[in-house]
Amino acid sequence: MRTQDSPLSLGTDSLSSLLWRYAMPAIIAQVSSSLYNIIDSIFVGQGVGPMAISGLALTMPVMNLSAAFGAMVGVGSSALTSIRLGQGNKRAAELILGNVVLLNVVMGVAFMALGLIYLDDLLYLFGASDESIPYAREFMRVILIGNVITHLYLGLNNQLRVTGYPQKAMHTMLLSVVLNLVLCPLFIFVFKWGIAGSAWATVIAQTVALGWQLHHFSNRQNFLSFRRDSFRFNWDIVRGTLSIGMAPFMMQCCACVVVIFVNNTMQHYGGDLAIGAYGIVNRVAFLFTMVVMGLNHGMQPIVGYNYGAKNYERVRRILFMTIGWATVVTTVGFLVCQLFPEYVVRLFAKEDGSGDATQLITLASHGLQTILIAFPIVGFSMVVGNFFQYIGKAKRAIILSMTRQLIFILPLLVVLPPLWGQDGVWYSIPIADTMAMLLALVLLIYQLRKLRRTPDSEHSI
Repeated sequence: MRTQDSPLSLGTDSLSSLLWRYAMPAIIAQVSSSLYNIIDSIFVGQGVGPMAISGLALTMPVMNLSAAFGAMVGVGSSALTSIRLGQGNKRAAELILGNVVLLNVVMGVAFMALGLIYLDDLLYLFGASDESIPYAREFMRVILIGNVITHLYLGLNNQLRVTGYPQKAMHTMLLSVVLNLVLCPLFIFVFKWGIAGSAWATVIAQTVALGWQLHHFSNRQNFLSFRRDSFRFNWDIVRGTLSIGMAPFMMQCCACVVVIFVNNTMQHYGGDLAIGAYGIVNRVAFLFTMVVMGLNHGMQPIVGYNYGAKNYERVRRILFMTIGWATVVTTVGFLVCQLFPEYVVRLFAKEDGSGDATQLITLASHGLQTILIAFPIVGFSMVVGNFFQYIGKAKRAIILSMTRQLIFILPLLVVLPPLWGQDGVWYSIPIADTMAMLLALVLLIYQLRKLRRTPDSEHSI
């Protein structure tokens, strides 16, 4: 099986062939990871109970916050690597690889320490009650212990993909997912570890996958490998990585703030089960957005390389191609969730004769249909936001991520719930998605016109 492509082919091969060559492994890996999250929630719901689903939903802001630091390093460094390879600077790419490891270790340890110290305070801030916090606390303690592993695993997988190993990046994620899906039911149903079993399955699986990545980058025969002198902080690389990575960082942080508002509003208008319903809806929508993220990951090395090489026509063509496929994906998600919401939700909640399970199914089914009303246009916004990251236009990417979460969603969450109750929360998100799409369209038109007028001045970072 072909596992490595020369990055030089990014500037010459057919764009449709390149997109699918790089995107398909990323899509498979992202969807598998998303399916893991869904199936993991199913195991927790079926094996521990409806309140455990609510506890799991409470961990989302903490997970988003952790992912924010991981994304800042992972996305920023991989975009920088793509551009440097497009410029023919392999030595700079090797220095970036060493700095990826150092940054992830430092950030991972710091977040773990602070998270463990302030865990209960964070969970109560995020909408926990006395009934739901034991589940959330038990899960997050284990996840935080493995936080450094998670950061390194995700950061190095980005480097695998952009240095010509999309197949190996896919296999790495599949390895983690398969191990997860084997260990999770074993720990929950056989060992009776409860919700902590799910967390331990995640950490152990990612540890094994990380070991495989370290073996790859330790092999000098691979296109990019660890060099001893690369393991020192290069402040130009750190600044470039954090600058480009600031957009996904801010997006994840804003998502964390939004979930805090949503959870607390749901707690006020519907209690713990309403929070659990939102958690189910988020996981289902996440499955389809992960397909779009796979497309974005496939687009990233192509855009970064050709932008660095000043092949701007190829940059425009691959952008529009990716937007088209992303719109197809989100439209399919919209149709599935509008036509079969209850069938989807019943996967997460077992009918046991209790009112809790029935109420959870009803709330989540309604929420799924409502939140995904504007889902067909979400693919466009996601691709455009990532496009700005991949060409090093961090400010525009930050504007898009900040405005959707803070300028659009938060005011709606303040205004609509007092008028419509829980429906106010559900409707806030599709309204914000529509407004974010319009802003993304305006910024994209401006960027493309500027590229056509003065292309040579637009490639620097």
